Amino acid sequence: MLTLFVGITMILIYGLTCYYIGFNTWRWLRKTFSFRFKKTFIVVVFLLSISFFVGFSFHLPVIEWIGGYWLVIVGYGMLLLPIINLLYFITKKNARFFTYAGWAVVAFFTFVFIYGTYNAWTPIVRDYQITIEKANDEEEGHVKVLMASDLHLGTIVGNNHLEKLVKIAKEEKPDIIFIPGDIINDDITPYVEKEMNKTMAKLEAPLGVFASPGNHDYYGGDNDQLKKELNEIGIHYLMDEAAMINDQFVVIGREDLTNPNRKTIEELIAMNETKDLPIIVLDHQPHEITEAQEAGADVIFSGHTHRGQLFPANLITAKLFENDWGYMAKEQLHSFTSSGFGLWGPALRIGSQSEVMIIEIDFQ
Repeated sequence: MLTLFVGITMILIYGLTCYYIGFNTWRWLRKTFSFRFKKTFIVVVFLLSISFFVGFSFHLPVIEWIGGYWLVIVGYGMLLLPIINLLYFITKKNARFFTYAGWAVVAFFTFVFIYGTYNAWTPIVRDYQITIEKANDEEEGHVKVLMASDLHLGTIVGNNHLEKLVKIAKEEKPDIIFIPGDIINDDITPYVEKEMNKTMAKLEAPLGVFASPGNHDYYGGDNDQLKKELNEIGIHYLMDEAAMINDQFVVIGREDLTNPNRKTIEELIAMNETKDLPIIVLDHQPHEITEAQEAGADVIFSGHTHRGQLFPANLITAKLFENDWGYMAKEQLHSFTSSGFGLWGPALRIGSQSEVMIIEIDFQ
């Protein structure tokens, strides 16, 4: 009952917000261009309002793309339009101000769409170097890690963007590749139909490719099938499992927090008796950094936050997570949280960028 109430409330709020955006846009079009096609305009706004949900549900990339842009208009519109409305009344409903304000909003969204598209589809490589004071008794070691989280492979993010990751991997030549969660975007159907496994298979490293699940890998109920798909191409999909790498270090891939029955990090480390070697953890959501540190982990790789994806959401993620983006050291633990390689929702990024992390690790 509570879920139904919340759902209806959210639909009403979204509907009223779309009406508010549409009403202001109609007034500006009418005053600026003497626009008279009101019924057509209402239909267009209604179709835009449902486009993301229709496109996402039926795997229609163009419709989902347009719908994502509309969601951005709604989000930023709710920040901008109340201010413009207030100033409009303060200026005693000055018609010239209203016209110029409308053009300013058009310019703003033009910038957001162009710059946001660039950030979304132009991955950047970020380099880090750390030292772990826990080496194999026989020798010190070094490993080069490539970490890319939140691929969100599906209707919008597909083989073309994935090929960019393959290209980066070939150029960087890492020893090992980590993908900590959100490999697919809820539903595995587009992943299978577009044969993305063939592109994923091009990700190669001498010590292997290791992944762990994220929340979006669970939502469509396809997590087990995803594990099978990845295992078939040699990608180790760790779900509360551990792997020993060359007797040099241990990789633990955790189930996502979406699974209420996942093991604690203490249980995973104790079960594998790995405390004498460096311990690297793949944990999609960076909620349990302190727990990982206290359990004796040395490195934890996460994603999930997207660094908000669109400003000012990054201000919210910074408050929600101890390390919402980048690098943080906590005692012996080195925490890395990526803003992600793919994206969710709007195919835009403002205040964040598609990224790959390269981490040079020295064991001493």
